[in-house]
Amino acid sequence: MSGRTTALTPPADARPPVRHPEAPAPGEIIGSHYEHCFGCGGGQPHGLHLETRAGDGVSVTAEFRVREAHQGAPGLAHGGVLATALDETLGSLGWLLRTIAVTGRLETDFTRPVPVGTVLHLTAEAVAVHGRKIYCTATGRIGGPEGPVAVQADAVFIEVKVDHFIENGRKQEIQAALADPDQVKVARAFEVNP
Repeated sequence: MSGRTTALTPPADARPPVRHPEAPAPGEIIGSHYEHCFGCGGGQPHGLHLETRAGDGVSVTAEFRVREAHQGAPGLAHGGVLATALDETLGSLGWLLRTIAVTGRLETDFTRPVPVGTVLHLTAEAVAVHGRKIYCTATGRIGGPEGPVAVQADAVFIEVKVDHFIENGRKQEIQAALADPDQVKVARAFEVNP
């Protein structure tokens, strides 16, 4: 973040994020929270199918392979799809904090075009917590973890209760998710951003 103060700048009394003792271990795959999630679910044919891994501290990594269905301009990834990939990666930080949170604000900078067929290496890190707000940042690099930066984002996620999803989601999907006999799947369906 730059020297200016914005809604994405943590206040002076914000505290550092603390990795939950039961968070996935570094290197462990976090996995999809919901089969039909556009960002991480396997049930979306044109979804991003992100596979996120826990990193050190309160950080995660993911890889996104840009496919033809993700185009904006001919042969290039759509900017909204790239923002979605960053948002999904940032949302995975909740697994490390063991906090249910949704995107409150996401500011994205596009610095380089991303061609179809590219593997975008994503990293995200929580940098501060203040009340219900989680301040975080993410970067997407072309071709590898040390490759050129193509897209970056700063974000604020807001901690919510599970009722946020139950009260605002479409009834048939909510009922189907809650009716699953696998209670781990039920809990995971509501654990990260929509």
